[in-house]
Amino acid sequence: MSSQPPSDTGLHPSENTAESHDTNHVPDLSGDLTNGPIFKTLIYFSVPTLLSNSLQSLNGTVNSIWVGRLIGEEALAATANANIIMFLVSASAFGFGMAGTVKIGQRYGARNLDGARRTFGTAVGFCFLLSLVVGLIGWLAAPALLDALGTPGAARDLALGYLRMVFVAMPMVMVTVILSMGLRGAGDSRTPLIFMGLTVLLDVIFNPMLIIGLGPLPELGIVGSALSMVIANILSLIAMVAYVYYKDLPLRLRGAELAYLKPTREELRFIIAKGVPMGGQMLIMSAAGIIVVGLVNREGMLMTAAYGAAMQLFTYIQMPAMAIGGAVSAMAAQYIGARKWDALDHVTRAGVLVNLGMTGALTILLLLFDRPALGLFLGPDSPAVPLARHIQLLASWNFILFGVTMVLTATMRAGGAVTIPLIILAIALYPVRLGFYYLTYDWLGSDAIWISFPVAALAALLLAWWFYRRPGWRQKAIAESEEEAREQSNTDGDPAGRFAPSV
Repeated sequence: MSSQPPSDTGLHPSENTAESHDTNHVPDLSGDLTNGPIFKTLIYFSVPTLLSNSLQSLNGTVNSIWVGRLIGEEALAATANANIIMFLVSASAFGFGMAGTVKIGQRYGARNLDGARRTFGTAVGFCFLLSLVVGLIGWLAAPALLDALGTPGAARDLALGYLRMVFVAMPMVMVTVILSMGLRGAGDSRTPLIFMGLTVLLDVIFNPMLIIGLGPLPELGIVGSALSMVIANILSLIAMVAYVYYKDLPLRLRGAELAYLKPTREELRFIIAKGVPMGGQMLIMSAAGIIVVGLVNREGMLMTAAYGAAMQLFTYIQMPAMAIGGAVSAMAAQYIGARKWDALDHVTRAGVLVNLGMTGALTILLLLFDRPALGLFLGPDSPAVPLARHIQLLASWNFILFGVTMVLTATMRAGGAVTIPLIILAIALYPVRLGFYYLTYDWLGSDAIWISFPVAALAALLLAWWFYRRPGWRQKAIAESEEEAREQSNTDGDPAGRFAPSV
């Protein structure tokens, strides 16, 4: 087998159609993640995803630095409160996007390119419509959401303006996310990296200009920071769509294929059935995050600001786990589509090893240099810096355990087992994490919040390992894969015809 890394190109219309229908010829899909050594392919595929996620986090970090330095600690606390709400209300759309990515990966691995395009079209169309509705509801409900969170009075008005502008950006952001996730499902992790870089560059440029009103631009304060995100996402999305068509990437929709953007019952049934539990995972995580922010708010404005800064570093520590988890999910989905069942454990094992190395190294690095890093957000002389360092010391190492859990659940999710991760998260984040907090707060004080993070992570890891070793989810994945293959064979007549490009 070839040891070359997967590239970001796909099946092109210029290929000979007659040759594509030749049953003795199998056209090359260069985004095929099932070809080559698993460990090496995982590294090549996950590194661009890690860089993309890191750039996204860097964008949030730079924005927080501008907000904290140009406006103040109240504004930084406002963004912490607003961002957790944004994560909550967008969770369902992310879940549907993840469901679409799994199906795209399975069909791509099964060499069913037209089926992958159908799933992609439905995911984009459905999530765009959903994000419009969520954005409108979020705009109207923003004051009530902030009140329910107990946002401190000094930060509430700032958070309201910021949050409402973020809701305006939601449709563009979600289409970009779904497009990026779909490309990764088809084995392309480099194109999303390119345009995440463009988004970050534009946002970094416009952010201070709109906050303080450089040149002819108005001084918009914290709203300017959110408006910068809107502008950057619109311009980057336009450029990304143009690039997809210019390079004729596998998931591009052309001619009659544009009708795939109208959600169909068959595709939508899968996306909703699998996406609701996946969105539920995001809702559980974000709701738990909101509860933690509420608990932190009780400790006072200084503690809220410290936690807001610590969360910025948490975002970086969990980046390898998120990137490797996404890569494992995409690879496992393609292996399942190709019905290479024996390789699934090898994919999982490679993901665990890479995760332990990356996440462990990054955790140690940020603990060693946390003072100057936290000083970027709070100022080196802020009394919140020692509090944030203490939070880092107690809570940050939980992401090492979290990374292993992400890999185990990613493989199961690729096989369609979407309820299991939901159960694991629900148990770990509520009865375990919150139970630990309420049982130990009188003894530990605010430290009960930070120690509850690794306690919950350990519980999630033990549950994930137990579920992963059980055969039920594999048997169900095999049955669903065989059913998909039979249905596609009946539709195509000739399996090789699935490669025929649409023009």
